[in-house]
Amino acid sequence: MGKKIENNYNQVEFVKGLGVVDATNIVIGSMIGSGIFIAPSLMAGYIQTPGILIFLWLIGGILTVFGALSYGELASSFPRAGGQYVFLKEAYSPIWGFLYGWTLFLVIQSGFIAAVAIAFSKFLGVFLPFIGEEKAIFTLSLFGQNFIFSSAQLASIICIGILTYLNILGVKSGALIQNVFTFSKVGAILLLILSAFLIGKGSFQNFIPLVKPVLPGSISMGLFAALAVAMSKALFAYDAWYTVTFVAEEVRNPHKNIPLSMFFGTGAVTLIYTLTTMAYLFIIPIDKMAIVPENRIGASVAESILAQPGLVFITIAILISTFGCVNGLILAGPRLYYAMARDGLFFKKASFLHREYKTPHVSLIYQGIWSSILSISGTYNDLLTYTAFASLLFNSMTVGGLIILRYRRPDLQRPYKVLFYPFLPLIYIAIALFFIVYIIIGDPLNSIKGLLLIGIGIPAYLYWRTRGIKNLKGNYRQI
Repeated sequence: MGKKIENNYNQVEFVKGLGVVDATNIVIGSMIGSGIFIAPSLMAGYIQTPGILIFLWLIGGILTVFGALSYGELASSFPRAGGQYVFLKEAYSPIWGFLYGWTLFLVIQSGFIAAVAIAFSKFLGVFLPFIGEEKAIFTLSLFGQNFIFSSAQLASIICIGILTYLNILGVKSGALIQNVFTFSKVGAILLLILSAFLIGKGSFQNFIPLVKPVLPGSISMGLFAALAVAMSKALFAYDAWYTVTFVAEEVRNPHKNIPLSMFFGTGAVTLIYTLTTMAYLFIIPIDKMAIVPENRIGASVAESILAQPGLVFITIAILISTFGCVNGLILAGPRLYYAMARDGLFFKKASFLHREYKTPHVSLIYQGIWSSILSISGTYNDLLTYTAFASLLFNSMTVGGLIILRYRRPDLQRPYKVLFYPFLPLIYIAIALFFIVYIIIGDPLNSIKGLLLIGIGIPAYLYWRTRGIKNLKGNYRQI
């Protein structure tokens, strides 16, 4: 007979310090970052039909709400730290939970942090012209290629470092920052929308044609591929809605508050994004949106409405938005790495909580280092494509896991059940698969990068699983 004498993680527990408002602000704050201020300009490079552009933002929001409603059932059944990692592990097997967590660390969460931090730097360049992706600090030649380290990348690393430190100081500290920045960014966006339609010198003629598919890349790329790659930029802006499930152990009454926060958060962001895109089109025709300098469409619209004072105000608001988004992403991700490490499937020290602050401080540091590396490795546009692709792939698997669990575990406690089951989850999966296929067709290089990073997780899983079995045997003694 064996007796376990030591856990693989310390005995410090999370503090339940988050209410429904905090949780909702994590959803909204993590979603609204840089995407809505940059992605519409990138999308206009693939499509030049106003109605299609608006439709993509609307359908992306509906898809997100459907996903959030489906996740709500899973979160109510498994209100534990780790969220989607736990859902995939329970629905499929531990390897799928691990591959998601591995990809989240390598690509999705860290990639989003890097991309939004770079966006923060791009807008900081409005005030500090020496900051930008084209402003090289030094160039390094390796293997016949030149690698440029820009001032924007340096600024993004500093941003990541500051917020990582602040989140180590406690979940309430991180939540306070999130609440302040979320309310500020939502207020600024609503002001931009109202200003565009009330005092902006725009034209409703910019919304014409609504449905004629004028797609500049439709011949070389293909109609559906062009739509899918454009949609990947919108899905980047919508992503991170699920991160609140990572902090489930720190939410009060998680069975109720997590589903509510995801529904209210995703619904609000869908409305905000659609109206913001319409405001952009009202001020700047879609053909000109594609050539906005450094794709800063939000700043360009604000300057068009209120001249220099408007540019200053909205740029500050966008800096607040992106800074707050990075904070939300940094806050949530390490809870999942903590859950993996607690299961013996990640670096052991990642399973430790800070004894004073009750935060996964080691996981936060790991994430900060890797996010900083990613901010050096790729441009904003590339990070958008392969992070959105990998995230959408696992999101569709997770919603599929809901159906599997309904079949395999009918007696599982479900305080909340998704509406219109099974139609709503199936619609989500069908739409997600469509875009997954055509994102691969439209941008195969970055899609392959995402798949390769997922595949690398298989030997990593086997390594940690084997090591975990050895540690488990070592923690037992015969009596």
